Amino acid sequence: MKIHGLQKMTLLDFPGHVACTVFLGGCDFRCPFCHNFELVDGSEKPLMDDGELLSFLESRTALLDGVAITGGEPCLHKDLPELIKKIRAIGYPVKLDTNGNHPELLKRLIDEGLVDYVAMDIKNSPEKYALTCGLDEMDLAPIKQSISILINSDIDYEFRTTVIKEFHGEEDFHKIGEMIKGAKAYFLQRFTDRDSVPYGNLTSPHPDEMRIFAQIAQKYVPNTSLRGVD
Repeated sequence: MKIHGLQKMTLLDFPGHVACTVFLGGCDFRCPFCHNFELVDGSEKPLMDDGELLSFLESRTALLDGVAITGGEPCLHKDLPELIKKIRAIGYPVKLDTNGNHPELLKRLIDEGLVDYVAMDIKNSPEKYALTCGLDEMDLAPIKQSISILINSDIDYEFRTTVIKEFHGEEDFHKIGEMIKGAKAYFLQRFTDRDSVPYGNLTSPHPDEMRIFAQIAQKYVPNTSLRGVD
């Protein structure tokens, strides 16, 4: 497997762990606010292969205690379970970031005990989901199935939404809350612009708006928190 990026150490990406973050290429969404669009459109060339990654991980066992796998969308890679098995054989727990569009593979990873933590993006309310993913249309059944898989699992997980002023309003968080009602944890994080974001003129909601959105979501998921809001 080709590895498209590697953050050698992070205290943020895998809760409770000093981890590295592994970036895999390719995605089935085209979110206009994506920070890693160079991984989505293929413009970022591979950095290394899985053998080189495993050698790096073996050399860092005294410094790291976790591996976060993100993208792009990692679950596009059918050999992802094999990569995770090799990572776990070195002794690392694994966190997976996913858009939730591949419930069969997500379930397999959970059933086989290959992931310790999953962070799934919830892009928006059902009516705005395709728009927020940069698609003309989409079937939400896989998203809903992945939500159900996580809520009914025994692993640690979170749902999260990147909040963009042009895409999200109060009513959306009522509808998102209904989608993930009963979830273990939900995070709302403010959009921040970068040079790599494919669509310009997107902005972050005011912190006061973020707090209102969180209060709405807390009616459905009491453990709702804000990220990137002072």
